[in-house]
Amino acid sequence: MPFTSYTYISDADALAIKAFLFSLAPVRTAALENTLTFPFNQRWAMGFWSALFNPDIRFEPDTSKSPEWNRGAYLAEALAHCGECHTPRNLAFALNNRRKFAGAITAGWRAFNISSDKTTGVGAWSDDDLVSYLSTGHAVGHGSASGPMGEAVDESFSQLAQEDIRAIVAYLRTVPATASTDLPATLAPSAPVSHRDGGNTADARGKMVFEGACVSCHGWTGESPISSFATLTGSRTVNDPSAINVAQIVISGTRRHTPANAVSMPAFGSAYSDDEIAAVANYVTARFGSKASQITAREVTELRKQTSE
Repeated sequence: MPFTSYTYISDADALAIKAFLFSLAPVRTAALENTLTFPFNQRWAMGFWSALFNPDIRFEPDTSKSPEWNRGAYLAEALAHCGECHTPRNLAFALNNRRKFAGAITAGWRAFNISSDKTTGVGAWSDDDLVSYLSTGHAVGHGSASGPMGEAVDESFSQLAQEDIRAIVAYLRTVPATASTDLPATLAPSAPVSHRDGGNTADARGKMVFEGACVSCHGWTGESPISSFATLTGSRTVNDPSAINVAQIVISGTRRHTPANAVSMPAFGSAYSDDEIAAVANYVTARFGSKASQITAREVTELRKQTSE
């Protein structure tokens, strides 16, 4: 009889196990040391911070909006807390809702603009594209979710009912458009078929790394020969001149579980040096993006630190 088959345990045995578990003393662990610097390590100041930036106000439906919009607002703001990653912060580290959902750097990853802006946000995406991205982490022509967003899709959004996803989309459509001035307004088309054309950078190591580790999945054009999940063309990530997410994906890979046919990418952080990762990130943005990045090995080192925390 398997030990885990509790259906076959007698009532007396079940009571005995329960009494034993309650008798166990709770394990106490030392509180982690506060690593924030002054003045952010002063917990007494949180009361003032909350009064200014986090009032104790419960969600109230907007009667001028549809039930679907209100449902989407509640899901996006209260449960999914999209703004925690996608809204930039002010000097006090509070959400700057004057630039709501305009994109921000969070935990070493770039959370892109999801306002209704048609050039650097999601205003030009179709409803079906947004539904697909939120529920599966992938939208054809727009790329695949990775890092914290990939995790959010796998562990949260993919578990929502379709009507909930569409309610979030309905709400996102009404978030005021805010342009990201550091992102190109136009995404690059597919790269040339020949590896001899396009992607020229000062550091030849980038092309060498891409040819040795990346091209078999991503292809020279950016249109993956194996899966649309690995297609780079149209992705905001490769069109971001900072190359933050490109470098992070090379370091950590992707671990996607949704949907069943999702393709994940192995991590190459231990196989390549910071110089090599910087070189291949610059090559990828030059070949597949609108503007080549100039990320440095030192910046990759800092990204590694944030990834490990």
